[in-house]
Amino acid sequence: MLIIIFGLALTNCKAMKEYKARVDSIEIENVDLQQVADGEYTGSFDAVLVKATVKVAVKNHRIESIDLVEHENGRGAAAEVIPGNVVKAQSLQVDTISGATASSKVILEAIELALKKGIQK
Repeated sequence: MLIIIFGLALTNCKAMKEYKARVDSIEIENVDLQQVADGEYTGSFDAVLVKATVKVAVKNHRIESIDLVEHENGRGAAAEVIPGNVVKAQSLQVDTISGATASSKVILEAIELALKKGIQK
C-alpha cells in the first residue's frame, strides 16, 4: 500500500513539474491580423493539467468571435473571459486573470496557434 502511495506521489510530482515548465515557456506573440485570411481556425494547447481548444472566426482581418470549445482548468474557470477580451481588444495583448494565470496563458496560446493557421503565405 505504501509503495502505491509513493508511486502516485512521484507521478503527481512529475506531472506538476511538466505543467509548470510548459506554462512558464508560454510567450504570447501578437499576430498581425492583416496577414490572417478570412475563415475559422482551431487551436489547442495542452499544459498537462490545463488544456484549451478554441475556434477563432476571422473576417476582414478582424476577430469576429472566439469559441472556447474545451477548457480543462482545475481552478482556472475565471480565465474563460479571455476570448471575449481578445475579441474586444483585437489583440492577444490582454491582461491575464489573477488567480487563473495558467489558464489565461493556455487559452491565449491556443488562440495564437489558431490565428497562425490563417496567416497567408
